[in-house]
Amino acid sequence: MEFAELIKTPRVDNVVLHRPFYPPVEGTLCLTGHHLILSSRQDNTEELWLLHSNIDAIDKRFVGPLGTIIIKCKDFRIIQLDIPGMEECLNIASSIEALSTLDSITLMYPFFYRPMFEVIEDGWHSFLPEQEFELYSSAISEWRLSYVNKEFAVCPSYPPAVIVPKAVDDEALRKVATFRHGGRFPVLSYYHKKNGMVIMRSGQPLTGTNGRRCKEDEKLINATLRAGKRGYIIDTRPLNVAQQARAKGGGFEQEAHYPQWRRIHKSIERYHILQESLIKLVESCNDQTQNMDRWLSKLEASNWLTHIKEILTTACLAAQCLDREGASILVHGTEGTDSTLQVTSLAQIILEPRSRTIRGFEALIEREWLQAGHPFQQRCAQSAYCNSKQKWEAPVFLLFLDCVWQILRQFPCSFEFNENFLIMLFEHAYASQFGTFLGNNESERCKLKLQQKTMSLWSWVNRPSELSKFTNPLFEANNLVIWPSVAPQSLQLWEGVSQRACQFFGCRGRLPAGCCRAQPAAAGLLSYPVGFWAPLLGRFQWMPTSTPLHSRKQTSSVS
Repeated sequence: MEFAELIKTPRVDNVVLHRPFYPPVEGTLCLTGHHLILSSRQDNTEELWLLHSNIDAIDKRFVGPLGTIIIKCKDFRIIQLDIPGMEECLNIASSIEALSTLDSITLMYPFFYRPMFEVIEDGWHSFLPEQEFELYSSAISEWRLSYVNKEFAVCPSYPPAVIVPKAVDDEALRKVATFRHGGRFPVLSYYHKKNGMVIMRSGQPLTGTNGRRCKEDEKLINATLRAGKRGYIIDTRPLNVAQQARAKGGGFEQEAHYPQWRRIHKSIERYHILQESLIKLVESCNDQTQNMDRWLSKLEASNWLTHIKEILTTACLAAQCLDREGASILVHGTEGTDSTLQVTSLAQIILEPRSRTIRGFEALIEREWLQAGHPFQQRCAQSAYCNSKQKWEAPVFLLFLDCVWQILRQFPCSFEFNENFLIMLFEHAYASQFGTFLGNNESERCKLKLQQKTMSLWSWVNRPSELSKFTNPLFEANNLVIWPSVAPQSLQLWEGVSQRACQFFGCRGRLPAGCCRAQPAAAGLLSYPVGFWAPLLGRFQWMPTSTPLHSRKQTSSVS
């Protein structure tokens, strides 16, 4: 297919661009196969480069001969284009809709992108399982690197190499895979060098209504226990949900078969609930018609901060079991590809100083999200604005990044990276010129030959010129465990992301979570000192945090 077939009008002059906190800009609008570009000859203006894949929805309006297109992006930004001529406006809108909804992954920009920077380090080979395994040198005697999943024969959502107990052979792993959802048998997620305890993750056991058991599964997770020690199984689902799963062939570990393990159920919502929460959050931030009381009530009704609290609480529980009680843990939900990864990743942020460095965090994303099978292609297909919702879309990764931001805000000197680093990852998960977040698992990425045909995000990020943008100047290496507070007054809206949804100058800015209550909210706000409100006046500015999506300068060849 030729992109030119989808572009009805490639260029329109005298288009006016409106962006929050920027003056209107008149210029020439151009459409390419992957970008919407607006260039102006006005002084002190910057070109707008917007990937079509970043467009979540568009609205069209007409007033006489003037047409207006409102573009709502997956990263929550909203821009408006005033286009002279109804026909030109309709053609541009139709072209954008077609180019932003291409079905084939191989037609996306990463397959056409040609970097104009020198590649110092190939990011595709920066965090291989073999390299990560070497970091567990003190555990090599008890653990091994297994290639049982070579060619993805056992579990399509696992990488070819996984770390498992040395006492369990590959044949046993194959049997365990038939007992776990999606073939996701328990594998090592994190080894705590302080006491030798571990975090493992898996899919739910397929016990069903008949109470099916698997002795190889019992042997596998028992191999992680020390003599006389108990372990914890953290099920991210409420007990009633786990019980209902038995009717569909799923279930949970029976105490009679796992006597050395204590099962704990938490209440992290499934992905379809999280998507509704995100939609309500963005709607509340973008609604200019309500008074403060109603706005706060609507914000609280989104339950976004409630989800943050529940995820962080579960991660703290996992870290506490490991560090303070000296117990190994197994984490799973249903599939083991969403809430499970949130918990195991955040527990490592709390426990492991390396995960709080730039390269350590990149390794965490690779190991616990990309290689662990989080379905980025499905979860990030659309965002909060799209009208045609699919059941598998959800801001699971964004919630994880939000949780990391909450911890970073509480421990500003313990992280080598800054907020811009987290925002950059959020942006690239939804739309990028790099191939890192394409596909739903390693099997799909292998079939797409991403390593051969696309550039890794880490190849760009780890260049010294880029690292300086993401480095926290307050960083001081802290080898201690950090314990974040999950009290309501300690959690705040992440303004670096949520503020993007504020379409006009009437946006509210940052508010502490404790204010998000429906009853006396507005009255309570009046009691805040002047020092609380003063910094907000300087916060209402809209600037790109990284060049890939809204580029001020062209950094690659146009396609």
